[in-house]
Amino acid sequence: QVQLVESGGGLVQAGGSLRLSCVASGRTFSIYAMGWFHQAPGKEREFVAAINWSGSSTRYADSVKGRFTISRDNAKSTVYLQMNSLKPEDTAVYYCAAGPRTSAYTSHYNYWGQGTQVTVSS
Repeated sequence: QVQLVESGGGLVQAGGSLRLSCVASGRTFSIYAMGWFHQAPGKEREFVAAINWSGSSTRYADSVKGRFTISRDNAKSTVYLQMNSLKPEDTAVYYCAAGPRTSAYTSHYNYWGQGTQVTVSS
């Protein structure tokens, strides 16, 4: 089992920045690929970014390319999502997830955090 706890969400104005963190406990963090997803009210959970176990490979949703950066620190069992140039449409609950490989599909991840709210005002 892996337990994931996100933090760092909040209210920010459009154009601002936030950094989300997700701390893992339980099984060895470094063997898992990690992903970030978001879910807005009334919408399905959507892929944002993913990173492989070593941090050498990343992938992003087109909507966040050039604005968001995913990274990880295996010594701290933590994955980060740096979000810059935030837009109102980025408003959602953000979830981190752990799985066997980097993927844009929710079904490919085995463990999920409880989420952290990000609200971007215009």
